Amino acid sequence: MTAHQPDDETIAAIASAAGAAGVGVVRVSGSRVPAIALTLLGRLPAPRHAHFAAFRDAGGALIDRGLLLHFPAPASYTGEHVLELQGHGSVVLLDALLRRVCELGARLARPGEFTERAFLNGKLDLAQAEAVADLIAARSEAGARAAMQSMEGVFSRKVDALLQALVGLRVHIEAAIDFPEEEIDFLADPAITRQLENLRAQLADLLHEAQRGVRLNDGLRVAIVGRPNAGKSSLLNALAGSERAIVTDIAGTTRDVLRESINLGGITLELADTAGLRDTHDPVEREGVRRAHSERERADVVVLVTDEQHVQADAAWLRGLPTAVEHVIVINKIDLGSALPRVEWRGRDHWLWLSVKSGAGLEALREHLKQLAGAGSGEGAFSARRRHVFALERVRGQLEHAARMLIDTRAGELAAEELRQAQQALGEITGTYTSDDLLGAIFSSFCIGK
Repeated sequence: MTAHQPDDETIAAIASAAGAAGVGVVRVSGSRVPAIALTLLGRLPAPRHAHFAAFRDAGGALIDRGLLLHFPAPASYTGEHVLELQGHGSVVLLDALLRRVCELGARLARPGEFTERAFLNGKLDLAQAEAVADLIAARSEAGARAAMQSMEGVFSRKVDALLQALVGLRVHIEAAIDFPEEEIDFLADPAITRQLENLRAQLADLLHEAQRGVRLNDGLRVAIVGRPNAGKSSLLNALAGSERAIVTDIAGTTRDVLRESINLGGITLELADTAGLRDTHDPVEREGVRRAHSERERADVVVLVTDEQHVQADAAWLRGLPTAVEHVIVINKIDLGSALPRVEWRGRDHWLWLSVKSGAGLEALREHLKQLAGAGSGEGAFSARRRHVFALERVRGQLEHAARMLIDTRAGELAAEELRQAQQALGEITGTYTSDDLLGAIFSSFCIGK
């Protein structure tokens, strides 16, 4: 567990500024807050009351007039004494007020330091703290709602429930290890196997929800691939609703990855149009093909654009992709034949017959992409980060190893060690176990004032 403790310095930052005609806030946190409030107001402020005050510099000259609010520790955002000074939104006035607060004993806050102190003082766990930044950076309504759910602890409670089940299994296995001289094989107890299988099922559900949470938070990464002139760039333009990609009848027009961010019904999609996949001697086009293959590997969804004539051969480009990557096969140009728009599931692949040129069948593709991105997830959907998914995937691997050791070899000590590591990986999500480097990386990405 980390040995982190918040320092005793008082910090200050401009928390927000809403323009010259709006309201700006200077936020202060730390042990010197009562003294700073006394100086600025001329008397000790009543807790959690708004006081109208004239903010003056050291010489008595008026800086601004506004509201002063004092939140005594520990009933505050950071768990420390917190002061909020609300004035006019002028950056010049706010900067002068910030300098005055620093003269009275504060220092400028680092990015994310207010939320970091809230975490270190036990007001938030690490997943909730990250959700604060996710809410600020949300690019869609669905993303904002999901971040708010994580801030409220929905994700953390699910992780904690999984952690408690894991601890219970560890206790059961380690108790069995303590009696090796007994004739009874306690590790063969069916209750242990049931506990482990229930735990793996619970983990699978949480991993699926976390992957959806990443998509709600970051947007769904969609790579559009296919042979030259299949209609990839036309599809990107149709989904984006504008002529973003150059479309010609000349094969190899797209040489690089063209990216476009779009919003579909409150869901963010990050589209990537790639170079046509084919063998070529042109060094520029060959590099474009290499980048197209790379884009497939990092996408959440690969949309293969093809036609009836080439679909069987083109489907080979979907082989060997990571298991987490969703496959969508778009059979384009049905306007050239007699086929009608339709949708089919074939194994793990979603097949759609459509015409980008006429628009027939495009709405079905839009709806499918929205569902993959998390649309309709319900009120319980939460935001997550890729580090959370990586941690849960590590736990999945450790539980698989533990199951093999228990079932195949009855190696209870090795299984117990795998479960211990799984417990630590889960603890890294909420900050029960963490490192200085991880905290530094997380909070340095926040804006100043948060």
